[in-house]
Amino acid sequence: MSAEPRLAAQFWVQAYLARLRLAHIPAYVVSHGDDTAGAVMVKSNTLDGQARLFQRGFDPASGSRCWDLLAEGGEGDIDGTIACQRAVDPDLWVIEVEDRKGRHLLDEPGLD
Repeated sequence: MSAEPRLAAQFWVQAYLARLRLAHIPAYVVSHGDDTAGAVMVKSNTLDGQARLFQRGFDPASGSRCWDLLAEGGEGDIDGTIACQRAVDPDLWVIEVEDRKGRHLLDEPGLD
């Protein structure tokens, strides 16, 4: 079985930010990771002190990539989780999406 081709991390992040802009959802690069092979985490901030953190995963049943919920709760707790992950992986990208409705678009086609 051959490996699925991967987009460079920076290209994926730019495309994701563009898609969010088109939906009028503010988002920011909080941590700039490795341009080619950096992993990406997405923090969904609902601007009420709560947040969710997503990381890219793999679904063995379908053989495809997916976005998994890594943590949810108070924004400070999520920021702590991110800090721990960054300490282990300095090449990690962190994108913060700010939307009161919790929209992040990660469940849309083309973002897996």
